[in-house]
Amino acid sequence: MTYCVGLLLGAGIVLLSDTRTNAGLDNISTYRKMFLFEEPGERVIGIMTAGSLSVTQTALARMQEAIEDPEAGPDTSIMRAETMLRVAEIVGATLADVSNDVAEKMGARSDGASASMIVAGQRKGGAMRMFLIYPEGNFIEATPDTPFLQIGEHKYGKPILDRVVGPDTSLEDAQKAVLLSMDSTLRSNLSVGMPLDLVVIEKDACRVTMQRRIEPQDDAFTRMSTAWSQALRDAFTQISLETGGG
Repeated sequence: MTYCVGLLLGAGIVLLSDTRTNAGLDNISTYRKMFLFEEPGERVIGIMTAGSLSVTQTALARMQEAIEDPEAGPDTSIMRAETMLRVAEIVGATLADVSNDVAEKMGARSDGASASMIVAGQRKGGAMRMFLIYPEGNFIEATPDTPFLQIGEHKYGKPILDRVVGPDTSLEDAQKAVLLSMDSTLRSNLSVGMPLDLVVIEKDACRVTMQRRIEPQDDAFTRMSTAWSQALRDAFTQISLETGGG
C-alpha cells in the first residue's frame, strides 16, 4: 500500500509520499513514489503514485520517453504542455492506456492492475494547480474549499488535514500538517512505511524550493511524532465527559 498527500496553498505546494511497496507480508520493498520534472524558472511538475507498481512505472517511463522525444509537442510531452490542465490530460491519458494494456495482458487477474496519481505544479505565467488522476484517466482538481488531495491509504491521515489546513496555511505549518498526517498513517497501517519524500514548491518559483528525504532514524521527525503523541494524550486527559443527572 502507500500514502501520498499534496497541499495546494496560497503560498505554494507541499508534497509528501512514503516509499513502501507491499506485495505480501514476506515481500516488502522500497520504491520512490514521488517524481519531479523541472525546468527551473520555467516550469515544475511533481507526480506522486499509488497502486500497481507495474502500471505506475510503465506510465512514468512512457512520459519520460515523450519528454526526451525531439519531435514531441505540447500535446504529448508534459514538459511542453501549455497549461497544467494539459499536463493532467496527458498524464491521465497515459495512465489509462497503460492500465488498459496491463489489464488486457493479465485477463481475469487484472483486478489489482490499477493506479492513481497526484499531479501538481506550475508553469511560468500560469497558476499553481493540483489534480488527482484516477485509473480511468479522468481527474479532479484541488480547490480553495478542498486544498489537499490524497491517494493510497488516506483515511488515517485525513482528520488532521480537515481540521488545520486551509488556503492561507503557511508553508511551514503545511509541512508540519502533512508530516503529522503521515505519522498517524504510519502508526495505524504497516503497509505504509519510511523513508519519506517531502517537497516544497513556492508560488511562482517554478522550481523545487525544498526537497528532503526523511529516514526512519530522522531526529526531527521522531521529536515531532513524540510531541504530537504527548499533545494528544494531554488533550485527552483535559477533556471532561459531562454526564447529566437523573
